[in-house]
Amino acid sequence: MDVSTVGRGTARSRVVDLALACHPGPAVAVTVFSVAMAAGADAPAVTTVLVGAAVLAGQLSVGWSNDWIDASRDAAVGRADKPVGAGRLAVSTVRTAALGAAVACVLLSLALGWRAGVVHLATVASAWAYNLRLKSTVWSWAPYAFSFGFLPLAIALALPGAPVAAWWAMAAGALLGIGAHGANVVPDLQDDRATGVRGLPHRLGGTATSIATALALVGATVLVVLAPPGSPRAAAAVALVAALGLTIVGTVLSLGGGRHRLPFTFAIAVAAVDVVLLVLSDWVV
Repeated sequence: MDVSTVGRGTARSRVVDLALACHPGPAVAVTVFSVAMAAGADAPAVTTVLVGAAVLAGQLSVGWSNDWIDASRDAAVGRADKPVGAGRLAVSTVRTAALGAAVACVLLSLALGWRAGVVHLATVASAWAYNLRLKSTVWSWAPYAFSFGFLPLAIALALPGAPVAAWWAMAAGALLGIGAHGANVVPDLQDDRATGVRGLPHRLGGTATSIATALALVGATVLVVLAPPGSPRAAAAVALVAALGLTIVGTVLSLGGGRHRLPFTFAIAVAAVDVVLLVLSDWVV
């Protein structure tokens, strides 16, 4: 199948497929988390909106570039859940969308101030580097750690006075990124190997990756509970238990094998718990 020239259907169906090709779950989740962190740090309304717009544009560019770059691989393994790989959307369409979103991301990021803009653009560039090359290397985890780890710093620098994010907030973000990488990749290990992708999870294997993913997610939650100054609140203890439960369920599902995305959904849920804890703590210094 020549995925560069296909793309039938009505205009409405193409819009739906384009939305699906942006990886809407992670895109919406990261955007909502970023807005919550900005609003929780008492950012002005305009800044909060700009943070959301810049992060969303970056996430859209990353998601669309992923399906653009992986189009031939997705087609080769019959990924029906990928509109481009399944032949419902032309490669040129997602390529144009990815580049357009990237341009919007540059403009919106710099509107937050040059410091915040440069840091945020670095996180987006890191994610593009994963799509372009690093996903097939032993360093496949690094872009996730970098992008998620430095996102809190970008948000903090956008606030009045350009403060910085606490070290533990950035470390927790990096661990969440590593956990998200593992949970996202495990269901695709077999297809990835068939198309020549050999990132760190492919070299470790599904079981080791699932265990490492759980440790990273738990480590992130422990950091946001114990690292902030002062005694942990009762709500933080409850959140830690909830995150541990979500991690255990996600890990069990991951170890069970299959192509389902529930482990990744549980990883996002753990991230949501951690973001709530961040909003309730003094993560901006």
